[in-house]
Amino acid sequence: MTLKKDPLPEETKAKPTKTVYVAMCADIVHHGHMNVIKKARELGQVTIGLFSDEAIASFHRVPFLTFDQRQQIVENLKGVEAVIEQTTLDYTVNLRRLKPDFVVHGDDWQTGPQREIREKVQNVLAEWGGELVEIPYTQDISSSVINQQMKEIGTTPLVRMKRFLRLLELRPIVRLIEAHNGLTAHLIEHLEIIADNGLIEFDGIWLSSLTDSAAKGKPDIEYVDKTSRLGTISDILESTTKPIIFDGDSGGLPEHFALTVKSLERLGVSASVIEDKVGLKKNSLFEKDSGAVQDAVDDFCHKISVGKRAQITKEFMIIARIESLVLNKGMKDALYRADRYLDAGADGILIHSKAKDPQEIIEFCARYKAQGHRKPIVVVPTTYNSVTEDELIKAGARVVIYANHLLRAAYPAMLGVAREILEKGRSLEVDEKLMPISEILNMF
Repeated sequence: MTLKKDPLPEETKAKPTKTVYVAMCADIVHHGHMNVIKKARELGQVTIGLFSDEAIASFHRVPFLTFDQRQQIVENLKGVEAVIEQTTLDYTVNLRRLKPDFVVHGDDWQTGPQREIREKVQNVLAEWGGELVEIPYTQDISSSVINQQMKEIGTTPLVRMKRFLRLLELRPIVRLIEAHNGLTAHLIEHLEIIADNGLIEFDGIWLSSLTDSAAKGKPDIEYVDKTSRLGTISDILESTTKPIIFDGDSGGLPEHFALTVKSLERLGVSASVIEDKVGLKKNSLFEKDSGAVQDAVDDFCHKISVGKRAQITKEFMIIARIESLVLNKGMKDALYRADRYLDAGADGILIHSKAKDPQEIIEFCARYKAQGHRKPIVVVPTTYNSVTEDELIKAGARVVIYANHLLRAAYPAMLGVAREILEKGRSLEVDEKLMPISEILNMF
């Protein structure tokens, strides 16, 4: 006789499992993330939509950890059933693919840049009756505060060098501005603007020969020696974690350039730009003919190859600056030199111009791409400053350098204050033009 099993009581029957979707960056995991995951687990099986590196970089700083590293961390968090990649800020593709019963998020996105994303999530969930569940934002924690604390800890030379390569991979254009001392580097490190499309900041620092020389009261004729310039780098390194690109002028003799490369690598500088000129160096932006002479192609290629052989790390970059357009040698010469310099080992091309409009730069970028080159183009829109970053991205530029703007801003401001003190015989009238002394005392 076969015994018949009693049916399970109604309350013990398995109920359909609800599904929950949570999107996160997880570059810095803290207990605020744990609160969100805990709530999600109470609602059902949790799938994490992990933002790709490109998605994060489109609205925030470039993540410290790679996607694979972040994925490994999140997969091992308690309560996480699955991790999938979310390649954009828009949740739509993943939500329609998974059709989750719930999306869980902190309530901090009800206002600010993410409010439109929130509205779209609600509209997509409504297609199948899904629900958005929002939990109170964890007030005593902030990724931005943790990020600031990590900046205060500092970085290492190799991490700093690698950072520039990550930026080139993830940013549509890498934005640099000059620093000529520790104070200007401090400003660049901490300046952030929150716009509708996310966080905007300078990605790195340009150590300009012009502004470094001018800050020392010297002419920009390659007079300031390398030891002094390395001292400026040291001051800047102590004030920032961001990548540094060194303006190497002509690079000097090939044997000297090899030593410069090694020195820059030890410090953690990401790249050196050297220009194809010989003789007494004068700034390319002089209105009148500076008498500059362009280096022979073979000789400059030799200098590049010597510098590349001197490298110890694979992360350091040598960028060749072409002066053909500045010296009226024409587009054909500029493109020919680009070909040769890349063949010699250059990791990128800086194409220089002192034209008032960007047309010759845009033409160079188009023809450079047409020749099949993939190494980055660097531009310095000092004279053709009507061009926008969006236009440069469309043209194919990968790095934009604002090469001398902080020093040019500082000197007129200081001159105006000094002049007014002389005129008034006291400093009361300039108070409103000055930052409070307390801010300076508490800045560092």
